[in-house]
Amino acid sequence: MAVCIAVIAKENYPLYIRSIPAEHELKFHYTVHTSLDVVDEKVSAMGKALVDQRELYLGLLYPTEDYKVYGYVTNSKVKFVMVVDSSNTALRDNEIRSMFRKLHNSYTDVMCNPFYNPGDRIHSRAFDNMVTSMMVQGC
Repeated sequence: MAVCIAVIAKENYPLYIRSIPAEHELKFHYTVHTSLDVVDEKVSAMGKALVDQRELYLGLLYPTEDYKVYGYVTNSKVKFVMVVDSSNTALRDNEIRSMFRKLHNSYTDVMCNPFYNPGDRIHSRAFDNMVTSMMVQGC
C-alpha cells in the first residue's frame, strides 16, 4: 500500500502530494524532496548509458527503515514518487510499475484538460480519486 504519492514538475516543485496519514505529511514531503537527488542521478546515468529511453520506471530509489521510495519519470521530465510501507512485502515490482502506469495515464488525462495550465498545482477530483484508490487498495 502506498502511503505517499507525489507528482513533481520538471523544475522540481510539487504539482501534487497526497499522503496517508495526514499527521505525517511533513515527513513525507521531506522524503519526496530528498528522493529527487536520487531521481536526478538515475536519469543522468540513463542518459549516459545506452539504455532504452522508453523505460520510464526508475525502480527502488532508496529504502528506509519504515518505507521504500520508488520513482518514475515521464518523457517531459515530470517525476512521480511513491512511498510504500516497508512492512508490505506482498507488493512486487511489476505491481509498482502498473501503479505508476495508472498514475501516468491519469496525469495525462489532467494534461489534456483544456482548462488546466501546465505547471499549476493539480486540482482534479478524478486524479485525486484515482490516487486515493491506489493508496487504499494498492493496485
